[in-house]
Amino acid sequence: MPPVASPLARIVGLVLAWSVGLALASLAATSATAAASAAPSSAPPAPGASGPAAAPDLGDRVTVFDPTMPTSEIQAAADAIHARQVDNEMGSDRYSLLFLPGTYGTAEEPLQIKVGYYTEVAGLGASPSDVRINGKVEVYNRCFDAAGDPAEVGSEGAECFALNNFWRSVSNLTIDVNAAGQDGCRGGNNFWAVSQAVSMRRVDVRGGGLTLMDYCSGPSFASGGFIADSRAGTVINGSQQQWITRNSEVGEWTNAVWNQVFAGVVGAPADGAYPDPPYTTLDRTPLSREKPYLFVDDDGTWNVRVPSAQQSSRGTSWADGPTAGRTVPLSRFHVVAPGDPVGEINRALARGQHLLLTPGVYDVDRSIAVKRPDTVVLGMGQATLTAVGGATPLELADRPGIVVAGVTVDAGTVESATLMRVGNPHGRAGERLSDPRNPTTLSDVYFRVGGPHVGRADVALEVNSDHVLIDHTWVWRADHGIEDFDLTDGFLGDNERWRTNVGRTGVVVEGDDVTATGLFVEHFQQHNTVWNGERGRVVLYQNELPYDPPTQSDWTTPDGTLGWAAYKVGDRVQQHQLWGGGVYVYNRNNPDIVTANGYEVPTRPGIRLTHVMTKNLSGPGTIEAVVNGVGAPVDGIADPGDPDGYEDPSYVVTYP
Repeated sequence: MPPVASPLARIVGLVLAWSVGLALASLAATSATAAASAAPSSAPPAPGASGPAAAPDLGDRVTVFDPTMPTSEIQAAADAIHARQVDNEMGSDRYSLLFLPGTYGTAEEPLQIKVGYYTEVAGLGASPSDVRINGKVEVYNRCFDAAGDPAEVGSEGAECFALNNFWRSVSNLTIDVNAAGQDGCRGGNNFWAVSQAVSMRRVDVRGGGLTLMDYCSGPSFASGGFIADSRAGTVINGSQQQWITRNSEVGEWTNAVWNQVFAGVVGAPADGAYPDPPYTTLDRTPLSREKPYLFVDDDGTWNVRVPSAQQSSRGTSWADGPTAGRTVPLSRFHVVAPGDPVGEINRALARGQHLLLTPGVYDVDRSIAVKRPDTVVLGMGQATLTAVGGATPLELADRPGIVVAGVTVDAGTVESATLMRVGNPHGRAGERLSDPRNPTTLSDVYFRVGGPHVGRADVALEVNSDHVLIDHTWVWRADHGIEDFDLTDGFLGDNERWRTNVGRTGVVVEGDDVTATGLFVEHFQQHNTVWNGERGRVVLYQNELPYDPPTQSDWTTPDGTLGWAAYKVGDRVQQHQLWGGGVYVYNRNNPDIVTANGYEVPTRPGIRLTHVMTKNLSGPGTIEAVVNGVGAPVDGIADPGDPDGYEDPSYVVTYP
């Protein structure tokens, strides 16, 4: 198991939520309402008249459970995987835990699953109600000692937080919250203390609350996540600094920290008092498409459901019946395993097959080329494509309806021009096709430059096609990792990282009518996001500027501007909208680094930013203005009399 990055890599200077007290106060109410919740209906029988469906060969990192298995056996298998993955932040192991339709766990013997790195927990029903977990599916804080090594909760000097709880997911099941056997602090709530590259989709939390903060070993820092197509009663945001919830239903949302965004959420809090609290609420999501999911039908056949795109949508896709979309038998998928040649994969795509990437790390030395409309590329267990020899691991043609979901793309040691290209660059010959009713869609697609090894890429994600939907991405130039840098003259390798882990721009959008719901982009060395297409729409933007510029000259644009704005809308763009943006600064290499603006956009009637902010993470570095010179500077110095001792964010309600 590789060593764990020091907690200082992300913890230094970050603030606790001002409203943690409010979140904790809601626990009593949550526990009381849990007792009054309606008893769940009985789960359907396992598929097929002759017993549970036989699983296809998905490799040894996929475990398929059926409800006839003893709870103790399932618990032991899940615990063993968690023990391997709980601290395996930069490792190469990947896992999928899949549950056939039925009920798991009992009132007396609940099934309580903890989810570690690169682990997917998913039900195999057509509806979330088809798989019921009587117990929990949880993520807790990780604890570290002063040397940065894993430590036990409560041990002397241990710091516990969720800042690095990345790369995991839960989907397509119902959790009937049951804390039997756990300590009293964890009763009444399912804990999901996570940060980036973590999704909860098609989950129904019943009989208790959902907490996004592990207050039992803290409360402490947590840095954002994503919920879609889910339902819960009381949701404790706690110390989550930013979060997006889309097309869901909540009974109560307890609090906010810096940037909490809701789109198409029944029960979402109103945002009229922004920034106190900093809620951004869209009654409907402009464009949505739920992520494809595996399911086993009543005849025992394995399928993939591919949901349809929805305009102006609200609430879950399954509340009133099956999720709208098409069903593709798994037999039409080419099942891929690590080590399979790219040529073989491309031949399968040329034959009209879809791709199912089983868990693992794939070395990709030339592009996997998706050229046919409506092709589905579905990754399991955080399947990871690593660029070899400067390749672009994934290229999508200008064709409607292509869906890529559940895939991570890593930069390799030789610089890649891009890690993923959607459509041909503008001006290149070739027919351009798109369909606003059937957009190319990226769901839970993540990018990484550095971390497990040195990485180099000019641009991580390049979108040239029109009518593309980006539904949750984390595009990360790593601020910490195990690249074996020399630490003698710098902090966490920062004396080498700027020159070695090259990542100039995270996301470049050239296509028109591109929508992003949950755009997380961090630490790139120039503009983190460049948007040149018309009529772009972004619902939640989260960014941390790079921690590691060595000097101001390294962080100054060719025209002399101090730093690169994190979010840059092209000067010729006529129409663009952003709802709920956060840009953070922490220049740990050089405290004198200055960035002029968090956002740079043309000032014209068709450009509108709603609820945007900048924040110093209580450390070195300055952003002089929020957008185009508007908005107060942030430099980490708290205002006199501030009750928590931390500088508040700088907010702009609307621009212009």
